[in-house]
Amino acid sequence: MLAVYDQALPEVYGFVVRRCPDRRTAEDVTSETFLAAMDSVRRRRDTEPTTGWLIGIARHKLADHWRRAQRTPEPVENPPDRGNDPWDTELDRMVAHHTLGQLSPVHRSVLTLRYVDDLPVGECAEILGRTVGATEALLTRAKRAFRAAYPETQPQPSGRGGHA
Repeated sequence: MLAVYDQALPEVYGFVVRRCPDRRTAEDVTSETFLAAMDSVRRRRDTEPTTGWLIGIARHKLADHWRRAQRTPEPVENPPDRGNDPWDTELDRMVAHHTLGQLSPVHRSVLTLRYVDDLPVGECAEILGRTVGATEALLTRAKRAFRAAYPETQPQPSGRGGHA
């Protein structure tokens, strides 16, 4: 479990910190996530912890936090400047990389060619051996799959009795 902790901590913390009002709360929720994971592994020996599984636990712990808080945001006169934190940039890159890894090889390829390598659609089509129209359609499906796999950026009210 220690190796999984070392590997997954940056991604789990990054997932949580972008959804919390402050870093202290993010650290608390991240701790709760790993404690719940340890408890689950102890109870069920067949549980194999992965980063995705831990992010799922973090999502539940965040929902618990927001349910407990049940507060409305208060306006702040001088909001803290979050600036351009290189840690946040690195966490975003790691989450995007993890999300790309969950996609099919063809979706991963077309998104990488278009947005990482910054190639025009025509060149992507040529490399993939497809027409431009087919590549545009593939890009649309790949972006949809990426959005579906990418962790949410803000807690969403469910409108069903407060369950997230």
